[in-house]
Amino acid sequence: MTVPRWLDDDQQRAWRSYLRMQSRLGAELNRRLQAASGLSLADYDVLVHLTDAPEGRLRPYELQRALEWEQSRLSHHLSRMQRRGLVERRECAEDGRGAFVVLTEAGRRAITAAAPGHVQAVRELFVDALGPGQVETLGRLSARVLARLDAAAGG
Repeated sequence: MTVPRWLDDDQQRAWRSYLRMQSRLGAELNRRLQAASGLSLADYDVLVHLTDAPEGRLRPYELQRALEWEQSRLSHHLSRMQRRGLVERRECAEDGRGAFVVLTEAGRRAITAAAPGHVQAVRELFVDALGPGQVETLGRLSARVLARLDAAAGG
C-alpha cells in the first residue's frame, strides 16, 4: 500500500479555491441565463453543440461525448428540451436504427437571443477579472490538465 501524497497548504488552498470558484461561477452564470432567457446552462451547452454541428444535428452518443454527461442525464435533459420545442429527435434515414438530435428553429432562436447576454456575463464575471497574460496562462494550464485527463482515459 502506498502512502498518499497529501496536498501541502498552498496546494490545498489553491484546489479548494478552484472548486469554490467553479461552483459559484457555474451557479451565477446559470442564474443569470435562466433569468434573462429561460434557458439553463445545460440547455445552453446542448444548443451550442448543436449549432456548431453540420445541419444542426448530432447523434446522441456524439452529444453525450461532447458534453461528457452520463447517458441517462442526456436522455432526460433532451426529453425536457424536446417538450419545450428546442430540439427534436429524428430517425436516421441511412441506417434506420439510429437517431439524430436536431436543433429546431425555436432552439436556434432561443440560443441566438440568449448568447449576447451570456457572453456578457462570462466576460464580466470571468474574463474581465483576469489580465490578458492570465487568460493566456489559464488557457495553457487548462490544456495541460485536459491532456492529462485524456491520457488517463486512454484517449
